[in-house]
Amino acid sequence: MICNRYLFAFTGVVLFAFLLQTFLISNSPIDYPQVLELPPSSLSHADVPWNNHLQRVIKLGQGCLKQPEDIAVDKEGVVYTATRDGWIKKIHTNGTCEDWKFIGGDTLLGITMSITNEGDVFVCDADKGLLKVNEEGVTVLASEVNGSKISFADDVIEATDGSIYFSDASTKFGLHNWYLDTLEAKPNGRILKYNPSTRKTMILIDGLCFPNGVALSRDQHFLVFCESWRFRCLKYWLKGENKGKLEVFIDNLPGGPDNINLAPDGSFWIALLPLAPKGLEFIHKWPILKYIVAQFPTLPDSLRVGKRSMVVNAAADGKKIIRKFDDEGAKVIPFLTSPVEFEDHLYLGSLGTNFVGKLWLNDQLE
Repeated sequence: MICNRYLFAFTGVVLFAFLLQTFLISNSPIDYPQVLELPPSSLSHADVPWNNHLQRVIKLGQGCLKQPEDIAVDKEGVVYTATRDGWIKKIHTNGTCEDWKFIGGDTLLGITMSITNEGDVFVCDADKGLLKVNEEGVTVLASEVNGSKISFADDVIEATDGSIYFSDASTKFGLHNWYLDTLEAKPNGRILKYNPSTRKTMILIDGLCFPNGVALSRDQHFLVFCESWRFRCLKYWLKGENKGKLEVFIDNLPGGPDNINLAPDGSFWIALLPLAPKGLEFIHKWPILKYIVAQFPTLPDSLRVGKRSMVVNAAADGKKIIRKFDDEGAKVIPFLTSPVEFEDHLYLGSLGTNFVGKLWLNDQLE
């Protein structure tokens, strides 16, 4: 009788392992997911207190924008944004919203103004690649690199020499299943460089964990980009004796860094995303739970929603946080993705709103 019980228990364990392997692991869209450490933030409340300043934003273009993930501002103060309904839209200084150029699809992400050719706008389309948009129309600059498709063009910045740097967040997962890259937590991303003279694209840096926003230092000696799943920004030297060197710019951020933009004083604004609601962080520590979450496409929607929208202002050397603004409960501007400073105001893009936020910075100084 005892032997039969052991045999029954052993058979049950083997059957469970077989079902687990067959239905949960073998059919999973993710492979051998890694533990994702959620580091204790070096940004303490005492140093930079929570303040709910983001709840004071003015709402620009409300109702005519669909999830304006990223924004750019020209020298006249006109806001450009790429929206989820396939449009590049303008918000003029008088508050009117204009449908400027239609690209189509729902995969438009990063946007920046050209600094070498006034009137050109560079846009990342996660599916189509790197685009140039102007009054004449839309041109695809880069859709592949080394013969392989660019599958997740994310954010873009242009240098004064015309070189264009942009991120390919994941070579394995696309925009609509980006959460799978979070769950797998592997270095599937890369930073690319487009040369306008040769019209060629090269891989500048490979093996990155969801490289996201990109920005250049004020003197353009180095490139800074966000590595979202590692809660840090990296610095890549473009000039000088450190040329080609990669180092940490700032780490232990209190959220996954999304877009990053240079401020007029040489510092950097960074939008931060909570990667798990409080109390559910354990999901990122157990690979077996990741397999389960990956099987239910709608489940990550509830797991990725954070309890707070955040944006931080990092010093030019990355050694400290100068300012931090937040929205407790993400009541006004949820899923904050992009901050751009222009003439003492902070313009804010978001995947959770139908407007661009505008915050007067002089009113927020403490």
